[in-house]
Amino acid sequence: MSQGIEFNRLMLDMRAMQMDAMAAPKAVAAPQEAGSSFADMLGQAVNKVNDTQQASSQLSTAFEIGKSGVDLTDVMIAKEKAGVSFQALTQVRNKLVQAYQDIMQMPV
Repeated sequence: MSQGIEFNRLMLDMRAMQMDAMAAPKAVAAPQEAGSSFADMLGQAVNKVNDTQQASSQLSTAFEIGKSGVDLTDVMIAKEKAGVSFQALTQVRNKLVQAYQDIMQMPV
């Protein structure tokens, strides 16, 4: 049950970050502030993915040692959630690298 709540919270966080990213170009006050807030947002996303992976690993370890109250379905859901969040972060990284490469290839 708590895994479902955590998944819903993760989805809400991702939607909130998406809304922030979509609203950011409209609310840019200074270039330095936009770069700083984007870096903060990206750092928070990396930290959330790391936390998700660590929680998954801890749950898996608890199941392996036979801790009571740890169900296989909870372990599998946590592993999938960690995998999906990592894949999403990888895709964001790939898009950022591609955008950087496109900008660097633009004629000055």
